[in-house]
Amino acid sequence: MKVLVTGAAGFIGFHLCLKLLKEGFEVIGLDNINDYYDVNLKYERLKLLGIKKEEIKDKLFVLSSLFKNFKFIKLDIENAQDLNTLCESENFDTVCNLAGQAGVRYSLENPPTYIQSNIVGFLNILEVCRNYNIKNLCFASSSSVYGLNESQPFKTTDKTDQPASLYAASKKANELMAHSYSHLFGINCTGLRFFTVYGPLGRPDMAPMIFAKSISEGEKINVFNNGEMSRDFTFIDDIIEGIYKVLKKPSKYKIYNIANSKAIKLLDFISILEKELNIKANKNFMPMQKGDVVSTYADISEVQKDLDYKPKTSLNEGIKIFVKWYKEYNL
Repeated sequence: MKVLVTGAAGFIGFHLCLKLLKEGFEVIGLDNINDYYDVNLKYERLKLLGIKKEEIKDKLFVLSSLFKNFKFIKLDIENAQDLNTLCESENFDTVCNLAGQAGVRYSLENPPTYIQSNIVGFLNILEVCRNYNIKNLCFASSSSVYGLNESQPFKTTDKTDQPASLYAASKKANELMAHSYSHLFGINCTGLRFFTVYGPLGRPDMAPMIFAKSISEGEKINVFNNGEMSRDFTFIDDIIEGIYKVLKKPSKYKIYNIANSKAIKLLDFISILEKELNIKANKNFMPMQKGDVVSTYADISEVQKDLDYKPKTSLNEGIKIFVKWYKEYNL
Protein backbone atom coordinates (compact mmCIF):
# COMPACT_ATOMS: atom_id res chain seq x y z
CA MET A 1 0.00 0.00 0.00
CA LYS A 2 1.26 3.45 -0.93
CA VAL A 3 0.23 6.05 1.65
CA LEU A 4 0.39 9.84 1.67
CA VAL A 5 0.75 11.08 5.25
CA THR A 6 0.15 14.82 5.56
CA GLY A 7 1.51 16.56 8.65
CA ALA A 8 4.41 14.08 8.63
CA ALA A 9 6.66 16.36 10.72
CA GLY A 10 3.94 16.70 13.36
CA PHE A 11 3.60 14.72 16.55
CA ILE A 12 1.10 12.09 15.37
CA GLY A 13 2.25 12.20 11.74
CA PHE A 14 5.85 11.36 12.64
CA HIS A 15 4.87 8.40 14.79
CA LEU A 16 2.48 7.12 12.12
CA CYS A 17 5.17 7.30 9.41
CA LEU A 18 7.53 5.36 11.67
CA LYS A 19 4.90 2.66 12.26
CA LEU A 20 3.95 2.32 8.59
CA LEU A 21 7.58 2.18 7.45
CA LYS A 22 8.39 -0.54 9.95
CA GLU A 23 5.37 -2.48 8.67
CA GLY A 24 6.67 -2.26 5.08
CA PHE A 25 4.32 0.37 3.63
CA GLU A 26 5.53 2.77 0.96
CA VAL A 27 5.10 6.23 2.49
CA ILE A 28 5.36 9.77 1.22
CA GLY A 29 5.36 12.30 4.04
CA LEU A 30 4.18 15.85 3.45
CA ASP A 31 4.48 18.87 5.73
CA ASN A 32 4.79 22.65 5.36
CA ILE A 33 6.96 22.85 8.53
CA ASN A 34 5.28 26.03 9.74
CA ASP A 35 6.38 27.90 12.85
CA TYR A 36 3.24 27.46 14.98
CA TYR A 37 5.70 25.94 17.45
CA ASP A 38 9.49 25.42 17.46
CA VAL A 39 10.45 24.01 14.06
CA ASN A 40 13.54 22.38 15.58
CA LEU A 41 11.29 19.73 17.12
CA LYS A 42 9.78 19.08 13.70
CA TYR A 43 13.24 18.70 12.18
CA GLU A 44 14.20 16.38 15.04
CA ARG A 45 11.27 14.12 14.16
CA LEU A 46 12.20 14.13 10.47
CA LYS A 47 15.79 13.32 11.38
CA LEU A 48 14.56 10.15 13.09
CA LEU A 49 12.90 9.25 9.79
CA GLY A 50 16.20 9.72 7.94
CA ILE A 51 15.47 13.18 6.52
CA LYS A 52 18.14 15.84 7.03
CA LYS A 53 17.13 19.46 7.54
CA GLU A 54 19.69 20.79 5.05
CA GLU A 55 18.30 18.55 2.29
CA ILE A 56 14.74 19.90 2.49
CA LYS A 57 13.70 22.29 -0.27
CA ASP A 58 10.20 23.43 -1.23
CA LYS A 59 8.32 20.99 -3.46
CA LEU A 60 11.29 18.64 -3.94
CA PHE A 61 11.42 15.05 -2.74
CA VAL A 62 14.01 14.06 -0.15
CA LEU A 63 14.85 10.36 0.05
CA SER A 64 15.25 8.88 3.51
CA SER A 65 18.69 7.67 4.53
CA LEU A 66 17.12 5.18 6.96
CA PHE A 67 14.03 3.85 5.16
CA LYS A 68 14.20 2.94 1.47
CA ASN A 69 10.39 3.15 1.28
CA PHE A 70 10.10 6.75 2.57
CA LYS A 71 10.19 10.09 0.77
CA PHE A 72 9.46 13.53 2.21
CA ILE A 73 8.22 16.66 0.47
CA LYS A 74 7.82 20.15 1.91
CA LEU A 75 4.41 21.25 0.68
CA ASP A 76 1.29 22.94 2.04
CA ILE A 77 -2.13 21.33 1.64
CA GLU A 78 -3.53 24.84 1.14
CA ASN A 79 -1.68 24.92 -2.21
CA ALA A 80 -4.15 23.09 -4.45
CA GLN A 81 -1.97 23.25 -7.57
CA ASP A 82 1.08 21.68 -5.95
CA LEU A 83 -1.03 19.07 -4.16
CA ASN A 84 -2.64 18.12 -7.48
CA THR A 85 0.76 17.87 -9.15
CA LEU A 86 1.96 15.53 -6.41
CA CYS A 87 -1.09 13.26 -6.56
CA GLU A 88 -1.04 13.19 -10.35
CA SER A 89 2.55 11.92 -10.34
CA GLU A 90 2.12 9.41 -7.48
CA ASN A 91 -0.35 6.56 -7.45
CA PHE A 92 -1.58 6.74 -3.84
CA ASP A 93 -3.82 4.04 -2.46
CA THR A 94 -4.57 5.93 0.74
CA VAL A 95 -4.28 9.40 2.23
CA CYS A 96 -4.00 9.94 5.98
CA ASN A 97 -4.60 13.64 6.58
CA LEU A 98 -3.01 14.75 9.84
CA ALA A 99 -2.10 18.22 8.56
CA GLY A 100 -4.01 21.25 9.75
CA GLN A 101 -3.89 24.02 12.30
CA ALA A 102 -4.07 22.56 15.80
CA GLY A 103 -4.81 24.16 19.16
CA VAL A 104 -8.00 25.35 20.82
CA ARG A 105 -6.54 28.46 22.45
CA TYR A 106 -4.71 29.69 19.36
CA SER A 107 -8.03 29.64 17.46
CA LEU A 108 -9.12 32.59 19.63
CA GLU A 109 -6.07 34.57 18.49
CA ASN A 110 -5.86 33.70 14.80
CA PRO A 111 -9.18 32.41 13.43
CA PRO A 112 -8.37 32.84 9.70
CA THR A 113 -5.55 30.30 9.95
CA TYR A 114 -8.06 27.60 10.92
CA ILE A 115 -10.29 28.36 7.95
CA GLN A 116 -7.41 28.26 5.48
CA SER A 117 -5.71 25.15 6.82
CA ASN A 118 -8.56 23.09 8.22
CA ILE A 119 -11.29 23.99 5.75
CA VAL A 120 -9.61 25.05 2.49
CA GLY A 121 -6.71 22.63 2.98
CA PHE A 122 -9.05 19.75 3.78
CA LEU A 123 -11.19 20.54 0.72
CA ASN A 124 -8.02 20.24 -1.38
CA ILE A 125 -7.38 16.80 0.16
CA LEU A 126 -10.91 15.67 -0.68
CA GLU A 127 -10.57 16.98 -4.22
CA VAL A 128 -7.34 15.07 -4.95
CA CYS A 129 -8.96 11.91 -3.58
CA ARG A 130 -11.84 12.51 -5.97
CA ASN A 131 -9.77 13.45 -9.01
CA TYR A 132 -6.96 10.88 -8.73
CA ASN A 133 -8.99 7.82 -7.77
CA ILE A 134 -7.67 7.62 -4.20
CA LYS A 135 -10.27 5.39 -2.64
CA ASN A 136 -9.34 5.57 1.04
CA LEU A 137 -9.06 8.65 3.26
CA CYS A 138 -8.35 8.64 6.99
CA PHE A 139 -8.35 12.04 8.69
CA ALA A 140 -7.80 13.64 12.07
CA SER A 141 -10.85 14.98 13.83
CA SER A 142 -10.81 15.86 17.52
CA SER A 143 -12.51 15.27 20.85
CA SER A 144 -13.15 19.03 20.75
CA VAL A 145 -16.15 18.44 18.47
CA TYR A 146 -18.14 17.31 21.52
CA GLY A 147 -17.98 20.91 22.70
CA LEU A 148 -20.54 21.73 25.38
CA ASN A 149 -22.02 18.22 25.57
CA GLU A 150 -22.56 17.27 29.19
CA SER A 151 -23.40 13.58 28.86
CA GLN A 152 -20.31 11.36 29.24
CA PRO A 153 -18.64 9.22 28.11
CA PHE A 154 -18.79 10.88 24.69
CA LYS A 155 -20.30 8.61 22.03
CA THR A 156 -19.89 9.07 18.28
CA THR A 157 -23.69 9.03 18.07
CA ASP A 158 -23.95 12.14 20.29
CA LYS A 159 -25.00 15.45 18.77
CA THR A 160 -21.98 17.63 18.09
CA ASP A 161 -23.55 20.95 17.16
CA GLN A 162 -22.30 23.02 20.12
CA PRO A 163 -18.60 23.63 19.45
CA ALA A 164 -16.81 25.69 22.11
CA SER A 165 -14.11 26.97 19.74
CA LEU A 166 -13.51 27.65 16.05
CA TYR A 167 -10.97 24.82 16.08
CA ALA A 168 -13.74 22.42 17.14
CA ALA A 169 -16.07 23.86 14.50
CA SER A 170 -13.44 23.35 11.79
CA LYS A 171 -13.01 19.70 12.79
CA LYS A 172 -16.78 19.13 12.76
CA ALA A 173 -16.84 20.72 9.32
CA ASN A 174 -14.21 18.20 8.17
CA GLU A 175 -16.47 15.35 9.23
CA LEU A 176 -19.42 16.79 7.30
CA MET A 177 -17.32 17.53 4.21
CA ALA A 178 -15.91 14.00 4.23
CA HIS A 179 -19.41 12.53 4.50
CA SER A 180 -20.57 14.42 1.41
CA TYR A 181 -17.54 13.29 -0.65
CA SER A 182 -17.96 9.72 0.53
CA HIS A 183 -21.63 9.78 -0.48
CA LEU A 184 -21.13 11.53 -3.82
CA PHE A 185 -17.88 10.05 -5.06
CA GLY A 186 -17.50 6.69 -3.34
CA ILE A 187 -14.44 7.62 -1.28
CA ASN A 188 -13.95 5.57 1.88
CA CYS A 189 -13.64 8.15 4.67
CA THR A 190 -12.84 7.55 8.33
CA GLY A 191 -12.60 10.42 10.80
CA LEU A 192 -10.76 9.88 14.07
CA ARG A 193 -11.62 11.91 17.14
CA PHE A 194 -8.35 11.92 19.08
CA PHE A 195 -8.40 12.52 22.83
CA THR A 196 -5.53 14.46 24.52
CA VAL A 197 -2.53 12.76 22.94
CA TYR A 198 0.78 12.72 24.84
CA GLY A 199 4.13 10.98 24.62
CA PRO A 200 7.71 11.35 23.32
CA LEU A 201 8.27 14.14 20.78
CA GLY A 202 4.90 15.63 21.72
CA ARG A 203 3.64 19.10 20.88
CA PRO A 204 5.13 21.84 23.10
CA ASP A 205 1.82 23.75 23.14
CA MET A 206 0.01 20.93 24.97
CA ALA A 207 -0.28 20.53 28.73
CA PRO A 208 2.13 17.58 29.23
CA MET A 209 5.02 19.42 27.57
CA ILE A 210 4.12 22.80 29.10
CA PHE A 211 3.89 21.27 32.58
CA ALA A 212 7.09 19.22 32.23
CA LYS A 213 9.05 22.28 31.09
CA SER A 214 7.71 24.62 33.77
CA ILE A 215 8.07 22.11 36.61
CA SER A 216 11.63 21.25 35.52
CA GLU A 217 12.60 24.92 35.40
CA GLY A 218 10.94 25.80 38.71
CA GLU A 219 8.31 27.99 37.10
CA LYS A 220 4.62 28.15 37.98
CA ILE A 221 2.18 26.05 36.01
CA ASN A 222 -1.23 27.50 35.22
CA VAL A 223 -3.98 25.13 36.37
CA PHE A 224 -7.26 26.26 34.85
CA ASN A 225 -10.74 25.98 36.34
CA ASN A 226 -8.95 25.76 39.70
CA GLY A 227 -7.93 22.20 38.88
CA GLU A 228 -11.51 20.97 38.43
CA MET A 229 -10.84 19.44 35.03
CA SER A 230 -10.35 15.97 33.62
CA ARG A 231 -9.03 14.61 30.36
CA ASP A 232 -8.98 11.29 28.55
CA PHE A 233 -5.16 11.24 28.25
CA THR A 234 -4.14 8.86 25.45
CA PHE A 235 -0.57 7.66 24.88
CA ILE A 236 0.78 8.15 21.35
CA ASP A 237 1.35 4.42 20.72
CA ASP A 238 -2.34 3.74 21.35
CA ILE A 239 -3.32 6.54 18.97
CA ILE A 240 -1.08 5.10 16.26
CA GLU A 241 -2.46 1.60 16.75
CA GLY A 242 -5.96 3.00 16.19
CA ILE A 243 -4.95 4.74 12.96
CA TYR A 244 -3.13 1.63 11.75
CA LYS A 245 -6.20 -0.55 12.27
CA VAL A 246 -8.33 1.95 10.34
CA LEU A 247 -5.87 2.00 7.43
CA LYS A 248 -5.93 -1.78 7.29
CA LYS A 249 -9.73 -1.92 7.31
CA PRO A 250 -11.27 1.18 5.67
CA SER A 251 -14.98 1.99 5.92
CA LYS A 252 -17.36 3.71 3.52
CA TYR A 253 -17.87 6.40 6.16
CA LYS A 254 -17.12 6.13 9.85
CA ILE A 255 -16.28 8.30 12.83
CA TYR A 256 -14.38 6.71 15.70
CA ASN A 257 -13.20 7.87 19.10
CA ILE A 258 -9.54 6.96 19.57
CA ALA A 259 -8.80 7.23 23.27
CA ASN A 260 -7.81 5.49 26.47
CA SER A 261 -11.43 5.67 27.66
CA LYS A 262 -10.58 6.91 31.16
CA ALA A 263 -11.35 10.35 32.59
CA ILE A 264 -8.23 11.41 34.51
CA LYS A 265 -8.35 14.38 36.85
CA LEU A 266 -5.88 17.06 35.82
CA LEU A 267 -4.44 17.24 39.34
CA ASP A 268 -3.83 13.47 39.28
CA PHE A 269 -1.99 13.82 35.99
CA ILE A 270 0.18 16.58 37.49
CA SER A 271 0.83 14.45 40.57
CA ILE A 272 2.18 11.55 38.46
CA LEU A 273 4.28 13.99 36.44
CA GLU A 274 5.72 15.44 39.66
CA LYS A 275 6.63 11.95 40.86
CA GLU A 276 8.45 11.03 37.63
CA LEU A 277 10.28 14.37 37.47
CA ASN A 278 10.95 14.18 41.22
CA ILE A 279 10.05 17.88 41.50
CA LYS A 280 7.07 19.47 43.22
CA ALA A 281 5.00 21.70 40.96
CA ASN A 282 4.32 25.32 41.84
CA LYS A 283 0.67 25.60 40.85
CA ASN A 284 -1.09 28.80 39.83
CA PHE A 285 -4.84 28.12 40.03
CA MET A 286 -6.83 30.11 37.47
CA PRO A 287 -10.41 30.37 36.17
CA MET A 288 -11.63 28.50 33.09
CA GLN A 289 -10.23 29.62 29.76
CA LYS A 290 -12.48 30.57 26.86
CA GLY A 291 -12.91 27.79 24.33
CA ASP A 292 -11.97 25.07 26.81
CA VAL A 293 -14.18 22.34 28.26
CA VAL A 294 -14.26 20.91 31.78
CA SER A 295 -14.01 17.23 30.93
CA THR A 296 -13.39 14.77 28.10
CA TYR A 297 -14.07 11.05 28.33
CA ALA A 298 -14.56 8.73 25.35
CA ASP A 299 -16.74 5.74 24.71
CA ILE A 300 -14.61 3.50 22.46
CA SER A 301 -16.99 0.53 22.27
CA GLU A 302 -17.64 1.05 18.54
CA VAL A 303 -13.99 0.96 17.47
CA GLN A 304 -13.40 -1.94 19.86
CA LYS A 305 -16.22 -3.90 18.21
CA ASP A 306 -15.34 -3.01 14.61
CA LEU A 307 -11.54 -3.10 14.73
CA ASP A 308 -10.62 -4.87 17.98
CA TYR A 309 -8.97 -1.68 19.20
CA LYS A 310 -7.52 -1.99 22.71
CA PRO A 311 -5.46 0.83 24.25
CA LYS A 312 -2.67 -0.75 26.27
CA THR A 313 -0.73 2.06 27.96
CA SER A 314 -1.66 3.10 31.49
CA LEU A 315 -1.19 6.73 32.50
CA ASN A 316 1.63 5.81 34.92
CA GLU A 317 3.48 3.87 32.23
CA GLY A 318 2.90 6.52 29.57
CA ILE A 319 4.13 9.41 31.71
CA LYS A 320 7.20 7.38 32.71
CA ILE A 321 8.10 6.90 29.02
CA PHE A 322 7.34 10.55 28.24
CA VAL A 323 9.48 11.90 31.11
CA LYS A 324 12.40 9.63 30.18
CA TRP A 325 12.34 11.07 26.65
CA TYR A 326 11.83 14.63 27.93
CA LYS A 327 14.91 14.47 30.16
CA GLU A 328 17.06 13.12 27.35
CA TYR A 329 15.76 15.63 24.79
CA ASN A 330 16.27 18.64 27.06
CA LEU A 331 19.74 17.82 28.38
